[in-house]
Amino acid sequence: MADLLIELFSEEIPARMQARAGEDLKKRMTDGLVEAGLTYAGAHALTTPRRLTLAIEGLLDHSPTVREERKGPKVGAPEKAIEGFLRGAGLSRDQLEERDTPKGAVYFATIEKPGRPAAEIIAEVLEDTIRNFPWPKSMRWGAGSLRWVRPLHSILCVLTREDGSEVVPLDIDGITSGDTTCGHRFMAPARISVTGFEDYAAKLKRAFVVLDPKEREAAIWQDATNQAFASGLEVVDDKGLLAEVAGLVEWPVVLMGSIDAEFLDLPPEVLQTSMKEHQKFFSVKNPKSGRIEKFITVANRETADNGATILAGNQKVLSARLADAKFFWENDLRIAKSEVGMEGWLESLGNVTFHNKLGTQAARIDRIAALAREIAPVVGADADLAEQAAKVAKADLSSEMVYEFPELQGLMGRYYAQAAGLPQEVANACQQHYSPLGPSDEVPTEPVSVAVALADKIDTLTGFWAIDEKPTGSKDPYALRRAALGVIRLVLENGVRVALSGVFTQGYEGADESDLLSFFHDRLKVFLRDQGIRHDVIDACIAMEGNDDLTLLVKRARALEAFMSSEDGENLLQGFKRANNILSQAEEKDGVEYSYGADKKFIEDPSEAALFDALAANEGAISSAIEAEDFAAAMGGMAALRAPVDAFFEAVQVNSDNQVVRRNRLNLLSQIRKVCGQVADLSRIEG
Repeated sequence: MADLLIELFSEEIPARMQARAGEDLKKRMTDGLVEAGLTYAGAHALTTPRRLTLAIEGLLDHSPTVREERKGPKVGAPEKAIEGFLRGAGLSRDQLEERDTPKGAVYFATIEKPGRPAAEIIAEVLEDTIRNFPWPKSMRWGAGSLRWVRPLHSILCVLTREDGSEVVPLDIDGITSGDTTCGHRFMAPARISVTGFEDYAAKLKRAFVVLDPKEREAAIWQDATNQAFASGLEVVDDKGLLAEVAGLVEWPVVLMGSIDAEFLDLPPEVLQTSMKEHQKFFSVKNPKSGRIEKFITVANRETADNGATILAGNQKVLSARLADAKFFWENDLRIAKSEVGMEGWLESLGNVTFHNKLGTQAARIDRIAALAREIAPVVGADADLAEQAAKVAKADLSSEMVYEFPELQGLMGRYYAQAAGLPQEVANACQQHYSPLGPSDEVPTEPVSVAVALADKIDTLTGFWAIDEKPTGSKDPYALRRAALGVIRLVLENGVRVALSGVFTQGYEGADESDLLSFFHDRLKVFLRDQGIRHDVIDACIAMEGNDDLTLLVKRARALEAFMSSEDGENLLQGFKRANNILSQAEEKDGVEYSYGADKKFIEDPSEAALFDALAANEGAISSAIEAEDFAAAMGGMAALRAPVDAFFEAVQVNSDNQVVRRNRLNLLSQIRKVCGQVADLSRIEG
């Protein structure tokens, strides 16, 4: 057994590519080694800005010898067929074996592939991995043909055994493998010789390189929070930024700087976004006021002045960036507070195309405003406020701040609407109408915001349906699946009762409402499956009338799921399916429909009478419960049928020789189907 250490050392790898690259290196190497017969005990990949590292433990020293038996042509076959078989097997005629088979004598070849040393296999697999590495973007440099994300400087490839270590020989476009690497670019640039992974990791740590990205993240976060806490402040949590910054440094040195007083009154979101997007700084806020007062930057080296020069340079650049943000903010506020207000921005949106087949942003805003007015009464919103909010909700798209930072759209709309003196409900809708953006995003609950959010998403969906730009396969360039999920969550989490088919007709003209509703049902299935509701239960409820009322549909599905999970539900389902199968077969055979109801005077067995009475007693109760949308009570009525249905099938043969009795019993089965069918289409439930 041996351990393998690989390091691919290059110029800086973009932070966003590092984690995927580490996994790709691990997968391609381990898959290639196993395919060649080298199994291993464990493997893990680590990354820094300048290196991809792979450590494999418990690797076989040699691949095993493999014996393969191949069946060839018949004895006496044409000579060319035999020669072709020999070429494929790499054997001569005297190495073939003749065997008798049921179809006559046949040639067989036994091919023995001897095992190969691990180093030979590793060199082949590593060269193939490097030359065909799946970088999202790559480059060539110098005169070579090799492509890598950035110029590749060295390859470390060492096999370690109990008796020592050896370099796996490899040469790729003049880059020769070895047992050395470099430490930190500035603090320890000299080459380091290593014998294995533990030696490698320890020497890199002494050379100011933290190899594990998770360790770098933890060190950055701990040091940042400690410095902020010492000043009575706290770091704004941002896991995405933390992972990115950890991918920019090999030896993280955390520094906290101050923001000039003239910028402290900027909205905290503006400060945070500007610092994150332009400088990769963490925001540090005052927990009492919520105001961002300082920033955290992470340097890649220690300095004699403890980072004072680095911090001063960063603060100078930050001040220039924030001066721009302050200019945008003050200019936008001036416009919002003017007599023209946000209406001036709306006029400019008439020159902005939303989609070449769906018109301008201004035309879309008019559609959303009209639709929001129609939806408002359904969600309990004031129609005038909903229309007003829809008209200004996207006005900030023309603002200078959103032009600079598109991710602030909506949020800046709220600030500007407040500055313009618009009602608070309108201002809130400006920010909230984009939500929810995903399955975990917060759902608006204010009626005006809900109305505008629904109108926005439904206009998008009906518009793209009208021009036949629906999602196909995994492709969804306009995020229509996300928009549909947003509508579903808005409706369900706010208990909105509305027939979506009717709302679709008020959206963009020309959309296929039936097809769009089917799309919603598909998204609803995914949404409910994540909550533990079976797909067949959902299908059984979708088959009922009113399936465009999502709140009603989900209420029915939850009750049915609970019932089908009970013993009564499971047994009644079996009874229903048995009744439905017998009835369907009889109707097909006889060419008639048994739906006239059973007559008690033709009953022969007490179990028939008991079932007749149970159906009569519970049909009205179930019907009333369904009408009142009390699905729990309806399921209770269904549960009461379980025992008489079971008893009926145990005691009675439906297809009696007496045709009158047979017809009566089939009509009784029809009654079972009718009563149970009030709740859901149980024929769609598996089991």
